[in-house]
Amino acid sequence: MSLKRVAVGTIIPLLFLVGCKAEPEKKLAEAPDKQVTQDTIATFENSSVEKELEEFKLNEENSIEFFFAYQKGLKENKVKLTTSMGSFTVQLYDNVPYHKANFIFLTRQGYFDGTQFHRIVKNFIIQGGNADDEATANKRRKLGRYLLPPDTRKGYQHHRGTLSVPSSDINNPHKLASPYEFFIVVTDPGSYHLDGGFTPFGKVIQGMDVVDKINAVEVGKGDWPQQNVYIEKAEVVE
Repeated sequence: MSLKRVAVGTIIPLLFLVGCKAEPEKKLAEAPDKQVTQDTIATFENSSVEKELEEFKLNEENSIEFFFAYQKGLKENKVKLTTSMGSFTVQLYDNVPYHKANFIFLTRQGYFDGTQFHRIVKNFIIQGGNADDEATANKRRKLGRYLLPPDTRKGYQHHRGTLSVPSSDINNPHKLASPYEFFIVVTDPGSYHLDGGFTPFGKVIQGMDVVDKINAVEVGKGDWPQQNVYIEKAEVVE
């Protein structure tokens, strides 16, 4: 066998091996970009985080990390709720960060728009954030299924006008909070038997007369109002 033929026979397999090796190296070089895309949801500032939610859903594993990142630098702490019976404004407590961030986030996502005050207990509370229509169910499916940890040790009590959050009643021994609903205390001076069991995270600072007006609506079975009371618009006060 000639030297020329031996050389060619040696070079061709080597070229084949080099070619096979190059492709995995290329894939390894591209992998970090893919990883960054998956991980950035935990580190975005609140101003840009909504833009990345098209394929992202909150759940019990990622919600705490998400809201921890979202509340960083979040200076806004007031929300105006315009209802079918008038408007009122709530101020959120800065040191109840997960619940404050959740309420601001849902407001900016338009979740509360079109929901109702679906439970009204005379001289006690009005409870909002739910509705018996498909649109509200679709919003929840799109945002995700998650609960929030209770935060009851910040010294806040359930005074009249307090904004608080109900516990989920489904398989929930630790009284984790339902993120999509809230209630406002109407009792004067307050409903202090709720302290320690529920999380106050804000208060009505304007329009308490509208809250009283909603509380006066006639109700039927299950404390559901006979006249629908809609949250027409919820908006963050910048």
